Amino acid sequence: MRGGVIGVAQMGPIAKSESRPQVVKRLIEMLKEAKGRNCRFLVFPELALTTFFPRWVYQLGDPELEAFFEAEMPGPETKPLFETAAELGIGFYLGYAEKTKGKHYNTAILTDGTGKIIGKYRKVHLPGHVEPDPSRKGEHLEKRYFDIGNLGFPVYEALEGRVGMAICNDRRWPETYRVMGLQGAELITLGYNTPVGLGEPFQAEALANFHNSLTMQAGAYHNACWVAAAAKCGNEEGFEMIGQSMIIAPTGEVVAQCSSLEDEVISARCDFDQAQYFKREIFNFARHRRPEAYGLITERVGAGDPLPPIESF
Repeated sequence: MRGGVIGVAQMGPIAKSESRPQVVKRLIEMLKEAKGRNCRFLVFPELALTTFFPRWVYQLGDPELEAFFEAEMPGPETKPLFETAAELGIGFYLGYAEKTKGKHYNTAILTDGTGKIIGKYRKVHLPGHVEPDPSRKGEHLEKRYFDIGNLGFPVYEALEGRVGMAICNDRRWPETYRVMGLQGAELITLGYNTPVGLGEPFQAEALANFHNSLTMQAGAYHNACWVAAAAKCGNEEGFEMIGQSMIIAPTGEVVAQCSSLEDEVISARCDFDQAQYFKREIFNFARHRRPEAYGLITERVGAGDPLPPIESF
């Protein structure tokens, strides 16, 4: 079977004081549980090695800030994760903070069952702000600490199919899924850290989980692919983050979902061939798409005036 049993490794809070080796030990324990579920692949969250540090205000270059970033992957402290995954024969998606050549990225990687890195993605849709806003209950400063991803939305050969990646806020944008769908993606993997209660007047906390599932279920269905998404969640350093990590079928149905706000592994049998009817009929891009009518998607960044009609009535 192309694809196979895919797992999602949700993480509970990571304390600011928690060391890399301590976090890696947690990840390894979930790898072992995934092996017990016969998983071929496991999805870890966004920024899976650290607390969600964009909630605090740092000056750029501050050593405390720089300590959240990885200069190499794997490094000495993360190598045991790769070694264990290779021993178990499990590939994985891992989100982390990356620094390279003067740039800082919110990054994710794919590995195969031997621990080899086979793909990389850097987050494109950075949420939040550059400068702190004292009127808010909490900060979200990703635009301050990360550069915009420069790798696009690549799709890689894995699990006898095509696998893509996204990170957190990317999941809210339909273009994310469609660009990978146009490359034949059969599985989209992503991790997220989604805080609530930061002071947005129209982002009711009660809607956070609904919007989370809504965007991913729509992306899966509209592009006839599986979506496997892992949260870091719970009360982390006094800030609440949503859970509900899930695996979604190409039909748009949630086939597995976490029920806690702690470290938890879920899994599902993800047959890539299940998507073929939808790719062949309902969302047959080659037969049905009309890109000549979609020009504004790439021509404009923000909303503007309506275009004149192509021809008068």
